[in-house]
Amino acid sequence: MRHNIVAKIAKIMPTLNALRCFTATVEAGGFSAAGRNLGVAPSSVSRQISALEDSVGAQLLLRTTRKLSLTEAGRLYHQRVAHILADLDEATTAVSDLERAPRGVLHVNAPIAFGTRHIVPATPAFLARFPEVRIELTLTDNFVDLLEVGADVAVRVGELEDSSLIARRLAANRRILCASPDYLAGAGTPDRSSDLIAHNCLVYTRHQGSVDWNLEGPDGPKEVRVTGSLRTNNTEALHAAALGGLGIVLLPSWLVGHEVQSGRLVQILGHYRASPSALDTSIYALYPANRHLSSKVRAFVDFLVERFSPAPYWEEAPG
Repeated sequence: MRHNIVAKIAKIMPTLNALRCFTATVEAGGFSAAGRNLGVAPSSVSRQISALEDSVGAQLLLRTTRKLSLTEAGRLYHQRVAHILADLDEATTAVSDLERAPRGVLHVNAPIAFGTRHIVPATPAFLARFPEVRIELTLTDNFVDLLEVGADVAVRVGELEDSSLIARRLAANRRILCASPDYLAGAGTPDRSSDLIAHNCLVYTRHQGSVDWNLEGPDGPKEVRVTGSLRTNNTEALHAAALGGLGIVLLPSWLVGHEVQSGRLVQILGHYRASPSALDTSIYALYPANRHLSSKVRAFVDFLVERFSPAPYWEEAPG
């Protein structure tokens, strides 16, 4: 079997060399320039292309004393061959990268809260596994264009916009209701979704006006109009206020999971779940849709999947 493979490769190598000579000549504009770029004699380039023309049965180049130009057949052939050689080069690089340790600077973008709580704590283990990688981490809640800022990979929470980026799901983005033990001791623990109306609910909002929490439970889907003494567009502020005993919050489990596990916050109405919305989709790793994915990006995304999937640690039941 190995002998047959070697024989087949040896058989097609002259054709590949001729194709490279042909494309190099077209791109360089002459045999001499192509020979310099390939590191071979111009006469060798000319012979390779003549043999290629004999093989395909068509003249590909018009040769004059002043310049070379493509025939109609040559123009069509060059378009196809250029793509074939590019695919071959990318395939070769991709296979080589499988055996090459990830290295270099990895530019990562993530939301501030999720990045601080889950990406930063993960970096020591990742860098210990891949010591030749260095991470350049940017944390921002503003939307950034990966291509414009030069990011290799980004972590996004919630609904994704249509784009040319590749998205790989890391975990569910599940919101839960919770409050501090002190608040519940004073105000009581709600049993039904309708009980929330009588409680001080701390609201995440980017808009003015009333706020509804859409919940699904044993009594079906419910839309509860909640009110409270704090409204903000910052989840960390709501998290701190809840820990301080101010009221009830509806926040992602990745933000409050540790406090629920430790008992500093108590999950309430666990038989209800937030109705699916743009906030209740998933957490993703995004990267540009290059046909060849670099080994450092592949290693980082695989690492995050391994760390957060299938059930993230922040979803574990209190011990």
